[in-house]
Amino acid sequence: MPVERVVEIGGRVGMACFGLVHLVVAWLAVQVALGGSPAEADQKGALATIVAQPFGVALLLALAAGLAAFALWQLLSAFSGHRWVSDRRKRTIKRVASAARGVTGAVLSVVAVNFVVGAGQESGDQSQKALTAELLALPGGSWIVALIAAVVFGVGVAAVVKGARKSFLDELDMTRLPKGTRTWTRRLGMIGYPAKGIAFAVVGILLGLAGFTADPNRAGGLDQALRELAALPFGDFVLLAVALGFAAFGVYCFADARCRRP
Repeated sequence: MPVERVVEIGGRVGMACFGLVHLVVAWLAVQVALGGSPAEADQKGALATIVAQPFGVALLLALAAGLAAFALWQLLSAFSGHRWVSDRRKRTIKRVASAARGVTGAVLSVVAVNFVVGAGQESGDQSQKALTAELLALPGGSWIVALIAAVVFGVGVAAVVKGARKSFLDELDMTRLPKGTRTWTRRLGMIGYPAKGIAFAVVGILLGLAGFTADPNRAGGLDQALRELAALPFGDFVLLAVALGFAAFGVYCFADARCRRP
C-alpha cells in the first residue's frame, strides 16, 4: 500500500478522533449552562475528562495517535493536496486551512500525551492569559494582540459563513456516504460550523479587549468564551444552543472522515 494512502487512512481515523473531542467539549458546555462544569469547557478540559475515565490513559494514547495522524495528513495536504480545486487562489486558501488544521491536530496530540505523563495541568484559559501577557510585554504588544484578535475573529466569521453558505460541501465527496446520511451530514455542517464560529468570534473579542486595555486577564480561551456567552441575558439558552452546535460538528466529523476529498 502506498505511503500516501496509509497516511490518508490514519488521517481519516484522526478526523474521527477530532470529532470525539468536540463531542466531549459539547458535553462540558452543557454542564456550564446547567450551572456546574467538572472541567474546563475546552479541548484541554475534554482531554482531562477522557483521561479520568476507566481505561482513560489507553484511550487518550489512542486519541493522541489519531490526532497526530490527522495532523500529518493535513500538513501533507497543505503541501500537495486539494488538486481537485482548479482555481489556484482557492486551492491556496484550502491548503492554508489544511495547514491550520494540521497544527491544531498536532497541538492537541501533544496536549493529550502531556496529560498521560502528568504535564498537562494548566488550563487553556491560563495558557491563553500567559501567552497574551508575553505578547503585551513586547514593543507594540497591544497592536500585536489586537491583530491576532482580528484574525481569530475573522476565522470565527468565516466559519459562520461557511456553514450558512454550505461551502463545506465542496470539500466532501458525498457519494462515499450512504444516501440516507447525506442530508443529515449537510444539516450537521450547517449547524456545527456556525456554532464553532461564534465561539471563535468571542475568543477574538476577548483577545481584542486584552489588547486595547493591555490587560492579559481580559483574554481567554474557549472555556472563558463559553462562560461569557452563559453570562449574557438568556445566556444559558444561548450556550445550550452553541453546545448543540459543537455536538453537531463532532458528529459531522465522523462523516467528514469518510468522505473528505484529499
